[in-house]
Formats: sequence, structure tokens, C-alpha cells
Amino acid sequence: MKETLTIAIQGIAGSNHHQVALDCYGDQQHMLPCLSFPALVQSLLENKADRGVMAIENSIAGSIIPNYALVYDNQLHIVGEHYLNIHHHLMALPGQDMSQIKEVHSHPMALLQCQRFFEKHPHIRLVEDVDTAETAQRIDQNKLKGIAAVAPKVASTLYGLDILASDIQTIQNNATRFILVAKTAKDLAKKEINKASLRFVLDHKRGSLAAVLNVMSDCNLNLTKIQSLPVIDLPWKYAFFVDITFEQYEDYTKAMAILEIMAAEFRILGAYKNARLI
Repeated sequence: MKETLTIAIQGIAGSNHHQVALDCYGDQQHMLPCLSFPALVQSLLENKADRGVMAIENSIAGSIIPNYALVYDNQLHIVGEHYLNIHHHLMALPGQDMSQIKEVHSHPMALLQCQRFFEKHPHIRLVEDVDTAETAQRIDQNKLKGIAAVAPKVASTLYGLDILASDIQTIQNNATRFILVAKTAKDLAKKEINKASLRFVLDHKRGSLAAVLNVMSDCNLNLTKIQSLPVIDLPWKYAFFVDITFEQYEDYTKAMAILEIMAAEFRILGAYKNARLI
């Protein structure tokens, strides 16, 4: 019998996080909507959810930097990842056209990804909100005229809104990487693990980062992502969040043993299956 899980998502039904949860876990799981990433993390820490779906980077807007700190500071484990092609649609109550829309509400990332479209409509005021689908739901519930939402297409169906403009994202090839997080690590067979996320702090001396990168190269690891963040209680010191892929699990374990010695601080945030094969 398949285990029923509670999946915490940022946003509500009709959001991109909801779609990722469906893609990864199916529609038989219980979805727990959270209107912020800290609230999502808290639901895991309080055992209200078994897994969390968290956006971590977008191909247009870049990294969602606060989420790196949320994962590390709360000792969460990355147990998987998922890539979702993003399609943004402008939607409002039926019977309206673009000239009647005065404000557009949506998640800041969604508005940023549609910036060029709104440059053509300077009469529209952009308002940052907590979620894409939640805004669509509120427009429907409160019958808000003159206000539109930027949200996935499914939100227009769920909340009875008309789509005024489709695929308004600036770059059509727009994808977001989501990580799947939990309080405990997921047991995977070694042959299934070909990607890992790391966090380390290096001594502030010349060549320290180059030495780490050389170890990765010598051990046949492919660096797919590197993000630096300041260490809050140590001014001018930085932590590096790194994603690596590899073909042989033995190469990965050898590199980890060396890096743990080289780094002042070192933690494996997760070892999992690479969801992007190209």
C-alpha cells in the first residue's frame, strides 16, 4: 500500500508549487498550502508535513537566495529536485479587457519574469503579493474588478477567471528548479544518486576556493551551481552553496572526504537523483 504523505507547498491550489507536488508525488497526497517559505519550513519542523516543495532558482531571475539559508539554518535535507517550465498568464474577472485593468497583483518573481510585457502597458500598477494562485483566488472571491493576476493557466480554471494575455513571460524558455526538502534524509540506492548539494566555508586566504574546485575536477565532479552568501555572524566571510553532478558514486564519496578536511565548515545538504539529464 502506497504511503500517503502531507506535502507542504508555497501557495495554494493552482500555483506552480502545487503543480510540482502533483508531478512528484501524485494527486493522492495531502497538500498543505503555506503562504511563505518560512511557513513551509515551519510546517516541516513541527511535523505537520512530511515533504516540502521549494523553488530555489529560475532560469531568468536567478537564485532565490533566502531559501538557501532556510534549508541550511533549519538543518533540512534535500531529497530530490524537479524542473518546471513556467508559463505566466494574465487573468481577471470575466467581461474585462486590458484597458480596464488598473493593477496587477502576483508573486514578485512572476512580475519580474513578465517585466517586458508590462512595459507596454504603463497604465498598469504592479503590486507584489504572496502567491500567484492565491491572488487569482482572491479576485474571484471578492469579485475585484480592475485587478488582474499573473498565474498559471490552471488557476483561471479553478477560480473562474478569463485569460487576457497568454504566455506573457519575457523569455519563453523559462524554467524554475524546485527542491524537495524534508527533516530527514531519504535512503536511496547508490546507483540512483548522481547529484548533491553542499555548503562549505573556507579560510580567507588566496587560492582556497580554487583548491576546492581543483579537487572537484580531479574527482570527476561537474560543478553545476555555485552561490555565495555572507556568514551573518562573521563579517566579510562567505559560505558557498554548491551543486555537483557525477557518474560514479565512489568519485563523490572520495571528494567529500577531502573537502571535509579542507573546509572550515562543511555539510552535505542532500544527495539525490539529478532531474535534469541534459
